[in-house]
Amino acid sequence: MTQPIELWYWPTPNGWKISIALEEMGLPYVVKPVNIGAGEQFAPGFQALSPNGRMPAIVDPDGPDGQPLSIFESGAILQYLGAKSGRFYPSDVRARTEVDQWLFWQVGGLGPMAGQTHHFRQYAPAMIKDQRQIAYGVNRYTNETHRLYGVLNRRLADRDYVAGDYSIADMAIWPWLLPALQGQDLVEFPHLDAWMERVGARPAVQAGRAVGQEWRADLGASNKAGQAARAVLFGQRAR
Repeated sequence: MTQPIELWYWPTPNGWKISIALEEMGLPYVVKPVNIGAGEQFAPGFQALSPNGRMPAIVDPDGPDGQPLSIFESGAILQYLGAKSGRFYPSDVRARTEVDQWLFWQVGGLGPMAGQTHHFRQYAPAMIKDQRQIAYGVNRYTNETHRLYGVLNRRLADRDYVAGDYSIADMAIWPWLLPALQGQDLVEFPHLDAWMERVGARPAVQAGRAVGQEWRADLGASNKAGQAARAVLFGQRAR
């Protein structure tokens, strides 16, 4: 019997990308929580799997040569899982290149920019007393995220999914679109709005998005737990 894939995970957009993919592909998996608010991403055991100290990571006990294989970085994980399952990642070079372009657009553009938008809009106000210090960051990243929403909206004007058929590119992008947290109004982006509804209605997306949801904490809250988590996540104390 095939052993389940180990998913080293915490419920964030990058984590959801992989839980959604595993659900969509029907691959058995077991969740290994990595509480990033408690600093578990810095544990030597986890960093042996993910040298960058970031989740998600996976360990596939049944690697391509029959030996265990560990992978970090969500984009690399999605490519591996798509190839392993033979689903949502085309074998045709032209079609696969189309998917790869939008996968890398997410990992190199939307993810970092939206992540900074989350930081300056949601978390920095609880960390910095002088709000003038964060105004530039709020404007800079909110505006860039707005531009990226526009790129995706134009892309979806004449297609149901970003790279042809539904693929790992959609799975990578969808968790990172959180308009309420990113200062965006989807009325401006009707094609994107329809795509979000279309992808979000998929049962596997809903199941993957729900994994570990009860573990999430409000990092913006002025409570001791939130303060401690912010100190770990945003480098406010030595590790």
